[in-house]
Amino acid sequence: MPRYALTDIHGCARTLKAMVHDQLRLTRNDELYLLGDFVNKGPDSKGVIDFILHLQKQRYQVHCLRGNHDQMLLKAVEKGEKALNLTSTERGLVLQSFGITRFEHLPDKYTAFLSGLPYYLELPDYFLVHAGFDFKQDDIFSDKEAMLNIRDYKPDWIRLGNKKLLHGHTPTPLHGIKKAASHKEPKLNLDAGCVYYRNAAFGNLVALDLDTLELHIQPNIDRPYPVARKG
Repeated sequence: MPRYALTDIHGCARTLKAMVHDQLRLTRNDELYLLGDFVNKGPDSKGVIDFILHLQKQRYQVHCLRGNHDQMLLKAVEKGEKALNLTSTERGLVLQSFGITRFEHLPDKYTAFLSGLPYYLELPDYFLVHAGFDFKQDDIFSDKEAMLNIRDYKPDWIRLGNKKLLHGHTPTPLHGIKKAASHKEPKLNLDAGCVYYRNAAFGNLVALDLDTLELHIQPNIDRPYPVARKG
């Protein structure tokens, strides 16, 4: 029963579907862990969540974590578009995807999904989190801001019980992810910048087999859409 993890889908629904159906060929006996940032920047935030909910309804074992963009969209539902750190074009893509004109009108179905997302998961051999942990804190598992947004941290492996750490949040060139996986590094960033297809270093969705450390790579097929060129 394979276990897979991937992250930072950012509204690239077609790419996610291709990964699940064509690359992973996911079965109901497999486990799929999604490390957050389902929405924003890409063309079909609604489609990403709809596909996840469809898989779960069909009894696929899909486990989801909260990312900073998922949290950002929740804040926009409460406080309006100023809560979104997005360009006007990117905000428009999100609204268009959900068929609404104001973020406050996001249907309850999607608000409930986002609100129910946990901040991290602990497996027998891994910790999964969107961004990471702040090991300067006494309780690393209570710092929600860090779990969504932290960068450039050094894990304290003793505090993690010598379990490996998978995360996303920071777009990383594909060659760097391949190198880290091949070296069996215990801290692995799986964010290959799928949404940033205009940058040759990015534009891929990457899934890791948690047991074999094999990488499955799905190039972005949601293009073209207007998005900033990262880097």
